[in-house]
Amino acid sequence: MATEIEAWTTGPQNDGVFSFEQKQDEDDSEDLNELEVNGNWTPQEKALHEARLKAKAKRRLRKSSSRDSTRESLSDSVSGEPSTDPHSPKAKAAVNDRKSRTGKGRGLPKKGGAGGKGVWGAAGMVYEVEELDADDPNYDESAQGDTVYATVVPELDERELEKTIHPIVQEYFEHGDTKEVQMLLKELNLGHHKFEFSSRAVSLSLEGKASHRELTSRLLSDLSGKVLSESDMSRAFDKMLKELPDLILDTPEAPQMLGQFIARAIADHAIPMSFLDCYKGKVDCDHARAALDRASVLLSMKREIMRLDNVWGVGGGQRPVKHLIKEMNLLLKEYLVSGELSEAEHCLRDLEVPHFHHELVYEGFQRVYDELPEISLDVPHAHSIMETFVDLCFQEQVITKQLRDSCPTRGRKRFVSEGDGGLVKS
Repeated sequence: MATEIEAWTTGPQNDGVFSFEQKQDEDDSEDLNELEVNGNWTPQEKALHEARLKAKAKRRLRKSSSRDSTRESLSDSVSGEPSTDPHSPKAKAAVNDRKSRTGKGRGLPKKGGAGGKGVWGAAGMVYEVEELDADDPNYDESAQGDTVYATVVPELDERELEKTIHPIVQEYFEHGDTKEVQMLLKELNLGHHKFEFSSRAVSLSLEGKASHRELTSRLLSDLSGKVLSESDMSRAFDKMLKELPDLILDTPEAPQMLGQFIARAIADHAIPMSFLDCYKGKVDCDHARAALDRASVLLSMKREIMRLDNVWGVGGGQRPVKHLIKEMNLLLKEYLVSGELSEAEHCLRDLEVPHFHHELVYEGFQRVYDELPEISLDVPHAHSIMETFVDLCFQEQVITKQLRDSCPTRGRKRFVSEGDGGLVKS
C-alpha cells in the first residue's frame, strides 16, 4: 500500500490542475516568444504581456501552495489519522472547542470540573443548608410549610396619638367602663408613647368636672399593671409637672388638682411611694412644688387609709337628698342677692345632678300647685302671686296652656255695702 501511494505521489502529473496550468504556461510562453521575435510591440500588446506575467506568477504560487497541502493530507493519511472536512460536524465542534489551541494549557477542565453551564460544583462537594431570605424575589411563601399570619398594627405617631386618645377618653367620661378602654388600648400600638395616654387623660379631666377627675383616677388605677406600668405612670406625671406653667393658663387650679391626682395614684399603687422623694430639693418651678406639696399633705393626712376615695368629693348622684336640697336653697339665695344668672348656672352645673334640677323650680309647677294652700298660710297673697307668675311663664312659652289653666285660684269673698249690715254674700 505504501509503495502505491509513493508511486502515485512521484509519478508524472498529467491530469487535474497541474497538467492544465502547465499547458497554459507553455502556450503563453510561445506567444510571448513570437511577439519578442518580431520586435513590433504596440502599447496594448505590452500591457497584455505584463498582465500575462502577473497571471503566470499567481498560477505558480497557487500551484506551490496546493502541492504543500496535498503532501500534508497524504502524510496524515499515511500516519493513520484521516483528514476531516472543514464543513463536517466534527470540524465545527473542533472550531468551537474552548480548549487552548496554543499548546500552553495543561489540558485540564476549567475550575477543576466545577464550572461551566449546568454544573453544580466539583464531584464530592457538600453544600450547607441555605437559609431562606424573605426578600429574595424567588422566595415562595406558600412552599415553606406551615405559614402563620399575624396582624401588624403600625405604631401611632404623636399626631395620630392625639386624634385617637381624645375620643376614647371623652367616651369613657360618658359610659365609665374601664374594661372597654383596656380593650381599645390593647388594639392600638402605642409603642414608646404609651405614657402619653395617662398624661392626656389627666389633662382632659382638668378641664372637665370633678366626676371626670374621679373617673380618670379610677381608670389609671385599673390600667396600672395591665396596660400601663408604674414607669409609664411616673413618666406621665413627670411630664405634667413640667407642663404646669402652660396648664394653669386654662385651669388656674391645675397645681392643686395635679397634686390630688398624684396622691390618689400613690394610694392606688399606680405609682410608687418613692415618686415624691425623687423631687425633694430638685424642683425649681413654683407650680410643680405646689403640686408636690399638695400630694404630700394628702398622703400624710390619709396615711391610715389605703385609698383616697373622696379626694374628688362625692359624685352628684351619690349625694344625700337633704344635702342637695340644702345646696339648691343656697344657690337660690345667692342668686336673689347677686342677681348674676351666669354664676347661678355655673353653680348648678358643678352640682352635677341633672336628675335633681326639678328641685330648683320646686319640682315643677304641679308640685307648687299641690302645696299652695299650705304655702298661703305663711304667704297670704301666694295665690295672686302664683297666678301672676304662671301667666308670665305662659307668655314666655315656658309652660303650656293646660298647665296654666290647672293653677288653683283662691275663692274671693264679696262683701255687701255698709247698708247691708256687713254681711257676706253667699
